[in-house]
Amino acid sequence: MGRRRNKGRFAMPLDRAVVLKAALEQLDEVGLDEFSTRKLAAALGVRVGALYWHYPSKQALLDAIAEHIAADAAAAPLPDGDWAERLAAIARAHRDAMLARTDGARVIACMSAPGPMARAFFERLVGVLREAGLDAEAAASAGDVLTSYVNGFTVEEQARGLRRRSTAERDRLFAFGVSVVIAGLRPLVED
Repeated sequence: MGRRRNKGRFAMPLDRAVVLKAALEQLDEVGLDEFSTRKLAAALGVRVGALYWHYPSKQALLDAIAEHIAADAAAAPLPDGDWAERLAAIARAHRDAMLARTDGARVIACMSAPGPMARAFFERLVGVLREAGLDAEAAASAGDVLTSYVNGFTVEEQARGLRRRSTAERDRLFAFGVSVVIAGLRPLVED
């Protein structure tokens, strides 16, 4: 563990937070396809093996990035409105958190196992649906549908031609899709 070298001088000790911060910076700079633990180690002035003291694999590091994104989504405040307004706010927060990172939606989609923050985000979503009147199984299924839509839309937005559209147009398309999902859930909630 110890200290890492940085241009001939000793720098701060390497820890999980330092590694994660550098990994987030690398992801934003080069994207998921070019993300590399070898490049990350070089940027930190350490050998690749030093990273594995803190994250046992590249996937574990990507999962930590996904947790960071999920934490941002989970921290977004919810409006006092009805279940539909709160659900739409959760969807927007989810999308915004993924868009804040280069290829953030792909990182979320490739998460090997949800960590505490990802579970907290999903439990918050399910909680809104439970308060609206859905039973636990239906609320979890509805939560899966909504997060699948948000993830899929955002992957497309970050990776494909949606970037050529204006931000306002992308926001409008996203809101329309969320409204379709919510409209599909309304009969289940109002039964």
